[in-house]
Amino acid sequence: MTPQPMQAAVATEAVPLEPDSLAYVSAQNRDVPPAGAGEFAPLAIGPLPVWPPVVLAPMAGITNYPFRALCRDFGAGLYVSEMITARALVERNAKTLKLSGFNPDEKPRSLQLYGTDPHYVGEAVAWLVGENRVDHLDMNFGCPVRKVTRKGGGAAIPARPRLLASIVRAAVQNAGDVPVSIKFRLGIDDDIPTFLDAGRVGQEEGCAAVALHARSAAQLYDGEADWDAIGELKQAVTRIPVLGNGDIWEAGDALRMMRHTGCDGVVVGRGCLGRPWLFRDLADVFDGRMPQVPPRFGEIADIMLRHAGLLADWFGERHGVRSFRKQATWYTKGFPGGPELRSRLTQVNSLGDLEAALATADRDLPFPPEAMRMKRGKKAGRQRVALPEGYLEDRWSDAPPGPEAEDPSSGG
Repeated sequence: MTPQPMQAAVATEAVPLEPDSLAYVSAQNRDVPPAGAGEFAPLAIGPLPVWPPVVLAPMAGITNYPFRALCRDFGAGLYVSEMITARALVERNAKTLKLSGFNPDEKPRSLQLYGTDPHYVGEAVAWLVGENRVDHLDMNFGCPVRKVTRKGGGAAIPARPRLLASIVRAAVQNAGDVPVSIKFRLGIDDDIPTFLDAGRVGQEEGCAAVALHARSAAQLYDGEADWDAIGELKQAVTRIPVLGNGDIWEAGDALRMMRHTGCDGVVVGRGCLGRPWLFRDLADVFDGRMPQVPPRFGEIADIMLRHAGLLADWFGERHGVRSFRKQATWYTKGFPGGPELRSRLTQVNSLGDLEAALATADRDLPFPPEAMRMKRGKKAGRQRVALPEGYLEDRWSDAPPGPEAEDPSSGG
């Protein structure tokens, strides 16, 4: 049977624009029209058609089932799990198994795998596929966290192309018909670019797609993403889709990125934190409609309660609500009185506490236009990338860095 493009779990229809709607469109997107009929094709990741061509970025501690479900309610696309460590999966670590779980209603099931050793990656993929647990696998080669790169993992791996190739090969060979994609950064820093080699490795080793976070590991999440590099990767990788990641804060940004670079789809990370309705906006513009005005605080409060409720159902109320605290600060970012409200929200321990805290705010407050591009998630700042001693002296080595490099604490 021919697979059909993915649809949103809850249909949404664009509403007429309010007179102040342009206040929610930044200067760089004022002249960006919605997609024309047939302008963009569905993203094809192996046998999976994805429309609109939008992927939720894997984010540690964030893209669990509750958040994926919430985003899916607002728009169609592909929603990837938080990063799962291959060795911990092979060893059947209880926490890892829980994090790698999907709800029965999730389809397709997309999981991001992190690994530094071809043996454990191959074993993990074989188990996931053999148990029919996934429909798509993504692999993280972009983690810039110091405690990972200093052991030779994460964003350090593409600096050794043969090691990268052996890990990817192990995944693809054990995946069978399940498509595998890889995600990586520009390189270690400005002097050590690795993204073109990584893209070629992905293509030659049988990946279904590659995704570039257009910042270096040294850059972390600082400054602007280099969209020109996404275009350069698209020119070099011609047989499989290329996805772009970086600075998608508004729906118009996604259109600008694809038109500027020629990439086949976009990956959305920090822009949707506290704003899952960004996926509704993206669905609108790719279907030729202008995005809707953001919800007022009352509707946002209802979304927050649903998000926290899903977390409580998934992890238990105490753990679920406590993990929601950081999410609450993103939902309220930019609102008048936000600091005082956020102070209360960071102390909630139950759904009742959360409901009481939200009841103190004005439900009729409009979404603040200046919050559209407010940075969320990781703080700005650059770093000197830590690597194992002598790591760059033997870049053609394919020796795995060792189990201590496998830390699933952050995404790329």
